[in-house]
Amino acid sequence: MYIVTDKLYFPPVENANKFGMVAVSGDLSVNRLILAYKSGIFPWYSDDEPIIWYSLNPRMVLFLNEFKVSKSLRNLLKKKIYKVTFNQKFEEVIYHCKSIQRIDQPNTWITDEMKKAYIEFHKAGYAKSVEVWKNEELVGGLYGVDLGNIFCGESMFSKEPNTSKIALVFLVEKLVKENYQFIDCQMYTEYLASFGAREIPRKEFINYLKSVKI
Repeated sequence: MYIVTDKLYFPPVENANKFGMVAVSGDLSVNRLILAYKSGIFPWYSDDEPIIWYSLNPRMVLFLNEFKVSKSLRNLLKKKIYKVTFNQKFEEVIYHCKSIQRIDQPNTWITDEMKKAYIEFHKAGYAKSVEVWKNEELVGGLYGVDLGNIFCGESMFSKEPNTSKIALVFLVEKLVKENYQFIDCQMYTEYLASFGAREIPRKEFINYLKSVKI
């Protein structure tokens, strides 16, 4: 397993083990994160672990022209109960993603170190957020990393039913208008598959990354 040093470098993702682990240790500086995402690598670890860098094979992606919206969600959107904004409250969004209780996930993977790093990543213009409001209350949202023509989803939250889904709908609409290719969802979940996301070979995913614009 490669140990990350001060040198701004990651080994080829083909060197990852069967779990997708590419490297360990290092830092979450803006430049390190840019290199990681451009290389198809992302950090994922717990508070009691060193930073662990992954590149999964296969990779879960949502091609924008394959995005599916359920009839019930379309009906909810028509009611116009919620307002959606972009990049207005990034720190609040990542706070809620970190702290909200999830039935199937007792412990968050967003460490304090990671939260701080992605706030700096946002200030540098790379991490972006979508906010869903009901009146003046933030009730849902998501955040991720913007590679210029690919969006790498990181986490989402809902304080009311379906509000994270609403954030995703508005994000997809925005990315379609701006000619993005797809949303990187990293790993398979039934939730993401219900929107049309599917797995592709890591080699294919890496080929797409050759066109990123940052």
